[in-house]
Parts: sequence; structure tokens; C-alpha cells
Amino acid sequence: MLEAVKTLDRQLLLAVNRAHTPLLDKVMGFASDRNVWIPAYVLLIAALIYLFRRRALLVLPLVIAAVALADSITSRLFKPFFARPRPCHESVLATYLHLPDGCGGQFGFLSSHAANSFALAVFLSVVLPAGRYRLLKWTVFSWALLLSYSRMYLGAHYPTDVLGGAALGSLLGWAAAAAYRRWAPRLWPSHV
Repeated sequence: MLEAVKTLDRQLLLAVNRAHTPLLDKVMGFASDRNVWIPAYVLLIAALIYLFRRRALLVLPLVIAAVALADSITSRLFKPFFARPRPCHESVLATYLHLPDGCGGQFGFLSSHAANSFALAVFLSVVLPAGRYRLLKWTVFSWALLLSYSRMYLGAHYPTDVLGGAALGSLLGWAAAAAYRRWAPRLWPSHV
């Protein structure tokens, strides 16, 4: 069973990675570049402060904690514990991969990019009022999906690395949002 999953994982990775074009190389490299996120996160923080006003004092630490935990758990716990090489570090597989962005670190299980982006997306989808801010919710989920796909496209992660990272990030985002929903009414009883 495990061997069948590994085979499917490799086949899906190669299917995604081989569907490359010069334009997609640039788009996927852009999406995966952590430096690109900085201006977006600054704008997002400003938007959250505007939308939540004084409740931003709770929203910001919780969303930052969810993303930071997602990053730490994937990078400091899962990757060293499982020590699963990235696809581009597997000698048999690396010769078949298109690597427009280089290879990256040695281990890939779980994807930190997927975990971080899904922690943010799930947190925002839960804490933002239902039926409102649909464009923002759609945008952060689209970004999380693009970012996760880019990791496979670039040959940095297997699909299971990305799915596992997305699941962990989603769980952490949901937990942080649940904490917000529990604590916010106690700290600020009147609706803002």
C-alpha cells in the first residue's frame, strides 16, 4: 500500500512539473518567493487592523501564532523527524525534474509554504463575518492553492508533502480562529 502511494506521489509530481512553460516558471517562482509576501502581509495587517479595530489586538497575535506554529512545526519537527528528501534531492527522480528555481533544503515533508498559507486562509475564512469579505476570503484561498501548487511545479515537494502541510496549516488556522471566537466576546462584549 505504501509503495503504491509513493508511486502515485511521484507520478503526480512529474505530471505537474513537466507541464512547464517559461511564463509559468516565472509565475511559480514569484509565488514561492517569500520576499514577495512581505508587502502583501503588510497590507493584510493594515486591513485587519482597519476591519477589526480594537479586536485586532487579539486577531493579529492569533494569526501570527498560527502561521509561526505552522512554519516551526513543519521545519523543526516534521522535516528533521521524517528526513524525507525533497524530490530534487532524489538522484533517480532529479534527472527527470525541471528545476527553474533550484532545489532548496534537503528535506521536504511537510511543506512549510503550504502550511503557512493555509493557516492564514483558514483563520481568515473563519474569523471574518460570514457572507462578507468574500473577495478577501477567495483571494487568500486562491493564493494558498497557487503557492502549494507552485511547490510541486518547482520540484520542491511531493503532492503528499503539500497536502500534509495544507492539512496541518488548516488545523492550526482553525484552532487559532476558534480561540478568537471564544475569547473576543469575553474581552469585548459589545459587537464592534
